[in-house]
Amino acid sequence: MRARYGSLAPVLVETTLLRRRAAVKLGALGGPSVGVSQWLFTDEALQQATAAPVALHRAKRLAAGARVVHDATCSIGTELAALRELSVPAVGSDTDPVRLAMARHNVGTTAFLCRADALRPVTRETVVLIDPARRRGGRRRFSPGDYTPGLGAVLDCYRGRDLAVKCAPGIVFDQLNRFGFDGEIEVTSYRGSVREACLWSAGLAQPGVRRRASILDTGEEISDAEPSDCPVGPAGRWIVDPDGAVVRAGLVRHYGARHGLWQLDPDIAYLSGDRLPPAVRGFEVLEQLTFDERRLRAALSALDCGALEILVRGVQVDPDALRRRLRPRGNRPLSVIITRVGRDASGRAAAYVCRPSY
Repeated sequence: MRARYGSLAPVLVETTLLRRRAAVKLGALGGPSVGVSQWLFTDEALQQATAAPVALHRAKRLAAGARVVHDATCSIGTELAALRELSVPAVGSDTDPVRLAMARHNVGTTAFLCRADALRPVTRETVVLIDPARRRGGRRRFSPGDYTPGLGAVLDCYRGRDLAVKCAPGIVFDQLNRFGFDGEIEVTSYRGSVREACLWSAGLAQPGVRRRASILDTGEEISDAEPSDCPVGPAGRWIVDPDGAVVRAGLVRHYGARHGLWQLDPDIAYLSGDRLPPAVRGFEVLEQLTFDERRLRAALSALDCGALEILVRGVQVDPDALRRRLRPRGNRPLSVIITRVGRDASGRAAAYVCRPSY
């Protein structure tokens, strides 16, 4: 590469490696003339880019309004490409001339792009989409005040306008109240991982909805506008560890009520029931006991446990260290769920030995 391309060799190698990573993350977002395998990237831009299924999910929501969308932090054009896939009219802007040039290459010469600061609005009567940078110098920034642009400044700048803001999934919801945000928080998961929290201003939110969980793997959505009558009781045939989006959005009780499940403990996000919700991985209870390593080791041995999955919630236990101490040597793959059951003095650590559904 150096012999053939000289000083361009490092850039060409990096571009090739980034395109390989992008093929997995961005899939079919490339246009008719330039596929993702021919896109241009920077490493940081690709890390920040929204995965294609998540971007397409958001584009679908934005398409429902039949409005022009202004992606005010368009970077290399991922969200613009998703909007184009659903024929949503859009314009893009960014402060970085290099990323704008990449976006021009990635989404095509017919795209409307300009160089502009997201905090200096250049469009009217559009739905504004903003994805603040949450990395600086290759390191993640978790505080909304450290976003670029800062979340508080974004919400102040576009107050009263229809706005969607992509945020880190771990954002503290109470912080949004201090910023005066009064819309909907949508937590989205894909392939079993929570990917983001998207803020939808009141004009884009469904009436009565403040929190929503969207599980792209199953297509299920649940919101706080649904009933939350979820009782508490002992384990039934199955234990369900709800999808991370449901847990992160604080909708465990709503999810349980929808599927006829109950909680093992009112403060712990494990549910139980006699039937599994459709397309959901569950854990069939084979044995339950008060958590004690010696008793648990004996129970696993009696059940011929080999490969062992350990899930912990509400109890200070290191799953990896515990697995080494239990030393399972059998042939049967099993799961152990360790959780707190009961409050105050009546509370105890319980262990459930289970057969995973898959």
